[in-house]
Amino acid sequence: MRHDGELVPRPEKSPAALKAALSVVAADRLPELVNDQTRAVAEALKGGTINPLRSFVARWAAVVEIERVPQSAAAYHRANYLASHAETVEECRTNAAEVATIYRVVYTAVNE
Repeated sequence: MRHDGELVPRPEKSPAALKAALSVVAADRLPELVNDQTRAVAEALKGGTINPLRSFVARWAAVVEIERVPQSAAAYHRANYLASHAETVEECRTNAAEVATIYRVVYTAVNE
């Protein structure tokens, strides 16, 4: 069941569910997710800990959360673009802070 304004329901926090949701809301980012997942598995095997896999899932849960709600995706991408193309340091800082705030709020919401 979709809530108002959501492209897809919030997926469960598993690599398969996150990949499926991302394929709908930001398919162009699938190669990045796959690369991150491959790296997380390699780090987990090398280090003998699942922490890299937990970090992978937490990060991509936040990314999917931003992208699945068009208003949050638009605000996030706009601020990111403006930070990258700022004409002044202050303008860059302001927009970078907006990016960080959006990401932090979403990350907390999906990883509590």
